[in-house]
Amino acid sequence: MKLLVLLSRFPYPLDKGDKLRAYHQLRYLAGQGHEICLLALSDEPVGAAALAAVQPLCRGGLHLHRLGRVARGRGLARALATAGRPLQVGYFHDARAQRLVDALLAGFRPDHVYCQLVRMAEYLRAHAGRRPMTLDYMDVFSAGVARRAARAPAWQRPVLALEARRLAAYEAEAFGWFGHHTIISEQDRQLLPPAQGGRVRVVPNGIDFEYFRPRPLAAKTHELVFCGNMGYHPNVDAACFLAEEVLPLVQRRHPGARLLVAGTTPAPRVLALARRPGVAVSGWLPDIRAAYAQARVFVAPMRVGTGLQNKLLEALAMHLPCVTTPLANNALRGTPGQHLLVADGAPALAEAVAGLLADPAAAAALAGRGQAFVRQHFGWAAATAPLAQLLAAGPAGAE
Repeated sequence: MKLLVLLSRFPYPLDKGDKLRAYHQLRYLAGQGHEICLLALSDEPVGAAALAAVQPLCRGGLHLHRLGRVARGRGLARALATAGRPLQVGYFHDARAQRLVDALLAGFRPDHVYCQLVRMAEYLRAHAGRRPMTLDYMDVFSAGVARRAARAPAWQRPVLALEARRLAAYEAEAFGWFGHHTIISEQDRQLLPPAQGGRVRVVPNGIDFEYFRPRPLAAKTHELVFCGNMGYHPNVDAACFLAEEVLPLVQRRHPGARLLVAGTTPAPRVLALARRPGVAVSGWLPDIRAAYAQARVFVAPMRVGTGLQNKLLEALAMHLPCVTTPLANNALRGTPGQHLLVADGAPALAEAVAGLLADPAAAAALAGRGQAFVRQHFGWAAATAPLAQLLAAGPAGAE
């Protein structure tokens, strides 16, 4: 099958959730013999090593379109001036990229178009109904923005609330442009209107078990670790909550407890956490596995956001005992107390973490059960197979 794939970010290196999902899906689909033509946008430089990692997967062509500051500003201005258009859509929609999409549709003549994230859907508005197309929502972004608005400072709330409403309306409109739809978890599917959710296929993320393997001989330099894209608001909120409210409670029982916050592009609020006792902020690491291996407990105190947390899959695969919130575990669907610990609020999270630090044997047993759980349910081949079935179903396949 000739498959045109549209991405809002270049899918390498694997430092953001959408890039990780796209790269492994591309690798699986290419391995199944599909002729992939990829168009990826990027608002940052893409190095030769990243291009070399993706090029072999794109037998039908690899096209990278750089979104410059002027183009991004122009897109945001158009969104502000266009009633109902979300800023997310305006930021990523560029006239030159639109012409490239139109040319690829005419010249490559794909059998199917796969579009990741609703913010890329605008490029296919004019082509609705003309060919089989699939939209990967990943998560319901409007719900994530609405949750962010509820916790934001007062001066940000009106803007975020307006963006959430615009996104919800746009998600509903874009739904009709595509014959097939996917989403990352059942929890996220439940956030869609019932008439739409029933037509959306859950395609979860997976984990590369050959890459994320335990490192039992690694020196433990930190008791707690939290990893992720540290410029992404839900991760910023979780990191600050962990360092400012949870860690001090843990330190009452374990005075020497140290926290490592690791991940790309840390926001100023995250960088400032390094001034707190026992907190280290690494920024980007060439190998994120080192951060997991250096810690005794992985903590993901997610309070906002949607979707399946790749960081939890990675930590579990590396045999780390994990503590998280109901919001994150609702997508993972692990059994609390069996595969990981689930708690809500700083005191309960701190109690769970402190208990694991005090009982290494129980922590190791929990880690073993968690690792077995992800190995059973979250391999990339099994996760991506439903997507391959959708793409083969034709323009009106059952979802």
